[in-house]
Amino acid sequence: MPSRYLNVITSAHKKDSRLSPASPESFSDITNCMVCFDFDNTITPFDVLDSIIERFSINRDWMIFEKAWSNRLIGSKECLEGQLSSIHVTKKDLTAYLSTIPVDPCFIKLLALIKKIGMTPVILSDSFSFLIKTILKNNKISGVRIYSNTLRFRKDRLIPSFPYTNLLCAHCAHCKTSNLANKTHPEKKILYIGDGLSDICPAHHSDIVFAKSTLLKHFRETQRPCLSFNDFGDIYNYMREYDNESRSKRMPTAASV
Repeated sequence: MPSRYLNVITSAHKKDSRLSPASPESFSDITNCMVCFDFDNTITPFDVLDSIIERFSINRDWMIFEKAWSNRLIGSKECLEGQLSSIHVTKKDLTAYLSTIPVDPCFIKLLALIKKIGMTPVILSDSFSFLIKTILKNNKISGVRIYSNTLRFRKDRLIPSFPYTNLLCAHCAHCKTSNLANKTHPEKKILYIGDGLSDICPAHHSDIVFAKSTLLKHFRETQRPCLSFNDFGDIYNYMREYDNESRSKRMPTAASV
């Protein structure tokens, strides 16, 4: 197991500063790197799971769970179980709604570029695999491994399961940090791209971080290095510049020909 995960704890705010992400300037080699994407509001332009909860809930009880989770009174597993209990939607109707969801316009070409560089793309999400896979398929995207929660349908009810819960930490339904530890190799660097509360802990255990929204605010407040982004066009330009510089260094100079 990579040493960065030996100090995984329940609160990102208490994390050992020695495991902080490196500054972007010191991260000179991003080949053979695992690129971890959050999904909602990162790959998609808004939080799809939130929109489903708002659209298909039969009451407003979900707001009680949302407020408790935002105030860190409950973890996201308890929050999601409570919120999904109010949703009434058939698989057919949910699939129809998911067909309207776009992804970031630069996601496809960003995936092509990082694969060309030699990186491995992975999605780590506190959402559900059915939602993620359906949206990716609708947008003609494949070849990305997904780690997330799962759903079953029982008529018009959604039954959630949480295969990646960390029993030592009740904050997240899907412990993304544990998945980083279990699914990567010691020699692989981790590049993390995310936006929200569930991204704070895994981002702290990554080598370089692209952040926006709540994640960016947290990194700035804790004075940890990261790269801000608005959309995947920003990340694509960063990767393309790296790729161009890397290739130019490998090209023989006139004197060495």
